[in-house]
Amino acid sequence: MSQPEPVLIRSARDVTDLVNSGAARGSHATMIVIIALGGIFIDAYDFSSLAYGMRDITVQFGLSPVGAGIVNASIMVGAVVGALGGGYLVDKIGRYRVFMADMLFFVIAALGCALAPNAEVLVVFRFLMGVGVGMDLPVAMAFLAEFSRLRGKGSKGSRTASWSAAWFVATSACYLIILGLYFLIPAENHGVLWRFTVGFGAVPALVVLLIRHRYMNESPAWAAGQGDLEGAAAILRKSYGVNAVVAPEAKIVKAPKRSIRAEFGRLFNRTYRRRTWLSLAVALAQTFGYNAVAYGLPVIIAGFLAQGPLTTISASLVLNVCFAVTGGLLGIRWVRSQGAWKLTALGFAVQFAALVALALIGRPSGQELAVAALLALGAFLFAQGWGPGANYMTFATLSYPTSLRGVGVGFNQGMLRIGSTASLFLFPVLSASLGTGVFWVIALAPALGLLALLLVRWEPVGYDVDAEDSETEKGGVPTDPAETRR
Repeated sequence: MSQPEPVLIRSARDVTDLVNSGAARGSHATMIVIIALGGIFIDAYDFSSLAYGMRDITVQFGLSPVGAGIVNASIMVGAVVGALGGGYLVDKIGRYRVFMADMLFFVIAALGCALAPNAEVLVVFRFLMGVGVGMDLPVAMAFLAEFSRLRGKGSKGSRTASWSAAWFVATSACYLIILGLYFLIPAENHGVLWRFTVGFGAVPALVVLLIRHRYMNESPAWAAGQGDLEGAAAILRKSYGVNAVVAPEAKIVKAPKRSIRAEFGRLFNRTYRRRTWLSLAVALAQTFGYNAVAYGLPVIIAGFLAQGPLTTISASLVLNVCFAVTGGLLGIRWVRSQGAWKLTALGFAVQFAALVALALIGRPSGQELAVAALLALGAFLFAQGWGPGANYMTFATLSYPTSLRGVGVGFNQGMLRIGSTASLFLFPVLSASLGTGVFWVIALAPALGLLALLLVRWEPVGYDVDAEDSETEKGGVPTDPAETRR
């Protein structure tokens, strides 16, 4: 078989142009995207695995509502630490090393939670699990963006939005495993069903660790940005099958050394501050609503809708598969033509209407109202899948070039997890005191998210944000098109 014509690499921009144009394609690159989505699958599974078991955990460990809130929120506290630290490390030491480290966190934390003898140990391992999740999202989103073309099928916009489908597939898989275990485990042992479910989360992380040497590789865009054009060319040859060769006259520009404070400070310079604030507003709005509804789904169905354990598991599974997963898959397709801004705005509007409907229905007094309440929950999850749930990560990932992507996603995730910690802590407390009136409070989240989008009309899908790194290398100051692009 003849060797393909050599492609000369003269700068970091040549590397990103090859990937962005779609000229660089390869099976290893596709596998890296799949493995990155596998990391997101593990994130979602670990988050969801204790949601159903919270009632049994509360009984088993004798927790008060505040104690249950602490157990619930501990994973988010860890995620704040992991996101802020991991986001910086993703840009500092590379995507590959951080990805491998957080897989180890998942294995240890999943087994530790499953074997926890008391609430205190459970909180510690939930915290460690959160650190792994926080580290994983910046690196996974960087892989999705940096191993994808700029436009068309398999574009950056589609693949960053695909994280939502992977998340909901994992959530559905979690409920499917719970359903299987429900029938396998004797009824008298259902109180410890959550331990088996959580422990199973170590399996996919072990699979990723086992296959990492064959397929995983560093991002060529990151390597080139560090001044390692030879390394970037080697990755292009291995992962894409492109016969990349560094030209003799290549311009080697090493990434400037900045302090942690300086790196995070770049998020608020003239170019990026509007994008940063919009990404953060969308993230916080969607996470408050989603955490309250999705992680509280078993509580809503079993408590507010007065259903038994089997119906609770089955309804949660059906709602996730039929609405959330379907919405996530459609979002991958729709974002290419509609963009992230329009889908997110419309999604927030649908969620607001669904939450108002749930608040008005209250505790259903008949079968018709119970069905209406379930459909409202489904509408919320459907809109989450293709709207804010998918695209808040698109805003966070594609608003920044390669040199700032890890820090940008890490900061967004860190702040989001603080909001998530508050929502997971407050939901059990507010639902206990307000009952179904809690939906009026939750409805404020999508309303505020929609307001933020109307104030800043920034569309990241299809925009070549890596060109801004090239402008910086030349000594220029990137301009911010956020005020005019839509």
